[in-house]
Amino acid sequence: MNIPSHAPLHLLHQAPNGTLATHSREPHGYPYPTALPFAPTPGHVPMVLISHLAEHTRNLQSDARAGFLIAHSSSNAVLEGQRLTMLGSFSPAPADSVTRLSQRYLQYHPDAARYLELGDFTFWVLSIERMRYIGGFGAMGWLDGSVLDELEPLSEQSESELLALFSDSSERPQELELLGVDKYGCDLRSSGVRNRFTFDKPKETQAELNAALIDCIERHR
Repeated sequence: MNIPSHAPLHLLHQAPNGTLATHSREPHGYPYPTALPFAPTPGHVPMVLISHLAEHTRNLQSDARAGFLIAHSSSNAVLEGQRLTMLGSFSPAPADSVTRLSQRYLQYHPDAARYLELGDFTFWVLSIERMRYIGGFGAMGWLDGSVLDELEPLSEQSESELLALFSDSSERPQELELLGVDKYGCDLRSSGVRNRFTFDKPKETQAELNAALIDCIERHR
């Protein structure tokens, strides 16, 4: 197993969509896969916005155990790209986190605002127990969910300050949007295309994060 450092985490931030596999209620016990958009939480786990009426939601209410697959490839050859299968349990987002998660999700998926207006959709978050990463020949293996990120996530205030710094920069290309920032990199969208800018090493202070964000802007000019 030769998995590059933080490769699963960066992959999770690159892919806009995933496949949710729940346990079917009827016919009972069968895998029930569903393609869904998702966004990474500040703690680097998938959150999905799902309807109370959806079959996969009812499945999760009956059995919270699930699998979530994400894949990313620069070509149409899916098997040549990176893949990450996460196993764990989904649960509704805690009430005190919904506002922040909603703001973050809309950064990644602005069109989801119409679903939130319906009042029938809620956020569910995956608690990862195990994951299987495949990044190419010789770079694959099973990992414990706890190794995805061992650092404390950025506070809401810290991330808000970084988003404002990016937005207010006179050097920023107008088509370049910042979706989210963490200690390992930042998620960008340019002309509708999602991308991930990875830092050379984790940034643990606000000063380091500010400098990394300025470097990101300069590299995209």
